[in-house]
Order: sequence, then C-alpha cells, then structure tokens
Amino acid sequence: MGGYTCAVAEDPPIGGERVALPAVGGHIRDRRQLRDLSVRELARRVGLSASLISQIELGKVTPSVATLYAITTELEMSLDELFSKRAKAAPTEIGAFADDAAGLRGLDAHARANGSEPDDEPRGPVIRPSERKVIQLHSGVRWELLTPSSNRNIDFLFVDYEPGGASCEAGILMRHAGREYGYVLSGALEVTVEFETYRLEPGYSISFDSTVPHRLATAGDEPVQAIWFVVGRSGDPRLP
Repeated sequence: MGGYTCAVAEDPPIGGERVALPAVGGHIRDRRQLRDLSVRELARRVGLSASLISQIELGKVTPSVATLYAITTELEMSLDELFSKRAKAAPTEIGAFADDAAGLRGLDAHARANGSEPDDEPRGPVIRPSERKVIQLHSGVRWELLTPSSNRNIDFLFVDYEPGGASCEAGILMRHAGREYGYVLSGALEVTVEFETYRLEPGYSISFDSTVPHRLATAGDEPVQAIWFVVGRSGDPRLP
C-alpha cells in the first residue's frame, strides 16, 4: 500500500512497565507472511531496518506510534487486529507471544488490575473503562480503544502521554493516510503540523490532515489525556 513516510529512530527494547499488546508482534508477522513479504521487503517499504522489524515481531522491542503506524498502514491492518488476541499458532512458532511469556503482553485496563486476560468478543455497544483494550507503546504513549472493535476507516481512542511522551523522536515528523481530530482533557499537548507548533490545553481541540508531517508530544511535566480520532488511516489516494 505504501503511503507512509516517517524518519523513525530505532525503538528501544521493552523495559520496566512498558508492555504492549501480546499479539502485536504476532499479528504483524502473520499479516506479513500472509502478504508473502519478507522481513527485508517490509523494512524497505516502511523505511525501517530489518532488524527492528524482527525484534518487534519477536516481542523484544515496543514500537513507537510512528513505527506502529508505518507497519500497520503498509500491511493494511486495522487497530482492532492489533488489539485482538492472536489467532491459533503452535507454541514453537509464536515463541515470545505465549500467554505466560515475558515481553509483549496483552492486557486491557481490567486485566492489568487483576491479572486476567480480556475477552476478544464485544459484549455490546457500551465499553466501560475497565473493559477497554490497551496498547502501551514506546516513548510513553498509551492507547485505549473506545469501541468494541475498530474498523479500517476510523480509530477512536483515549490517549495518554506520560511526561516526555511523544509520537516520534525529537526532531522527527510522521505522516500517514487519513485525518486526525483531537480533544485534550488534561495536561498540555504540543502538536507540530508541518512548520507550525500548537500548544493544546484542557478544552482545546485540533484537526489536521494526517498526510501533512506532524508530531504530538507532552508540553511540561504533567501527563496528557485526550480523545483522538483518526479517520481514513487505511488509505488515501493522494499518497503513493
């Protein structure tokens, strides 16, 4: 599909409390193989190193927002496919993705509190805070899915940026298909869109074309919580 551009630094290994959805790496690997792409070919298409792709698939690295968007956009994956548990696979095949393994672990808000695994099947149209599925990304960013499932056209998320958290490394901008809409609930979020930088405080909102290079980061020492929509991330005819 192409259509994603970002200068992405190597994402560091998982550490401390930074854990991601357990199936992230497994789903990426499954989709890559389904599309008959080698690790090197996928790396070439998204402008990342083959080593980084392999480490993400093996659960040794937690991807940043920019890296995750680059890979899932190229593979035409919805966020729901990442939030879901991984499909059947032999333990020897999935390695680090086994439920009891360290590394990439899949926990929703409720599971993180009591150690249980979340159900994949939605129980209805209402999602309680304790039922949200969560992805903890590198660079202090957490996504919580606000719908029973996502689709390829709309990502509806509660986002949490730790102090110092950002969607890309400093000095780097990302771009992808779609259009973004955000509303800040608490903290201060700095949003750079091409050559302009905006400071969003509680009650502020923003919308911009995601094909324009951009970066989101906390401003100050307080964490940021916001509601975020990305519409049309799965494809944009304006991008190659």
